[in-house]
Amino acid sequence: MPQALRRRRRGKIEEMLKRINAVLPELISGIVFFGVVVWLAGVWFSGDPVRYTSGLWIGIALAAGMAIHMAVTLSDAADIASEGAARRKVIFHSIIRYLAVVVVFFATAYFKLGNLITLFIGVMGLKAGAYLQPLTHKVILKLTGRGSAPSDGEK
Repeated sequence: MPQALRRRRRGKIEEMLKRINAVLPELISGIVFFGVVVWLAGVWFSGDPVRYTSGLWIGIALAAGMAIHMAVTLSDAADIASEGAARRKVIFHSIIRYLAVVVVFFATAYFKLGNLITLFIGVMGLKAGAYLQPLTHKVILKLTGRGSAPSDGEK
């Protein structure tokens, strides 16, 4: 790959990372934590542990990708001056996200890559990660040594 193309691609990735919401790492941590708990709780009772595991982690990866895509989309939409254009952008990218979910489900079913129920549970990790975000926020603050500072919701 030519050096100029690598630099341009790296620049685009760095630009995307700058636009991502600061809460995103906490959300993804919650999604992964949810995945680990569901995997530990269910893999032992599954008739096919390989498909159980692959379906779950495909869903978890999809949930994390959706979270990143949402953060980038919302950041970009917030920078658009026109409210109508921002709304159209958010709607368009939401449709793209849902189409990606449908494609992944069909590909997983067609190629028998994993269990569709655990894939769905993995995608629901996005919801679980959102509910776990306040907890992961506190844990990350304690781990980084900034635990004494009050959060936005605390006074």
